[in-house]
Amino acid sequence: MDKHAIKLLVAAVVMLLAGRASAADCLPDVHGGWIRLAPGGMQMMLAGFGRIENPCPGSTTITSARSAAFADVSLHRTSLVDGISRMRAVPRLPIAANGAVAFEPGALHLMLMQPAKPLKAGDHVRIEFHLLDGRDFHGDFVVRNPGG
Repeated sequence: MDKHAIKLLVAAVVMLLAGRASAADCLPDVHGGWIRLAPGGMQMMLAGFGRIENPCPGSTTITSARSAAFADVSLHRTSLVDGISRMRAVPRLPIAANGAVAFEPGALHLMLMQPAKPLKAGDHVRIEFHLLDGRDFHGDFVVRNPGG
């Protein structure tokens, strides 16, 4: 093998290994995260919204969420069943490769229970998400007034 062929082979191996490392290190991203304050200052139960994008070449699954700012964080989905709005826990949330999920009012959302301290509009809250493969990622959520 000549020097040029060896250089090309080494470059190809390096690119292949770099691609594997970046895929293994690839994590979803939270975009536009926000928490809606409840009307009347009631803060025992709040909701979080935003978009989680999975830029990775493989699918992933969120299995739980947590935050030091709340006693409990869980994933929920609101749906209309027989004309009645129902909320159910979502134990696993798959996100396709290069896909996204939206957390929106009246649909998929984060249920945020018992804040550790009173929150006000403009505060930032870190929420951590746990993946089925054991890894974690986090997002920044901005607190907003109701209707704001």
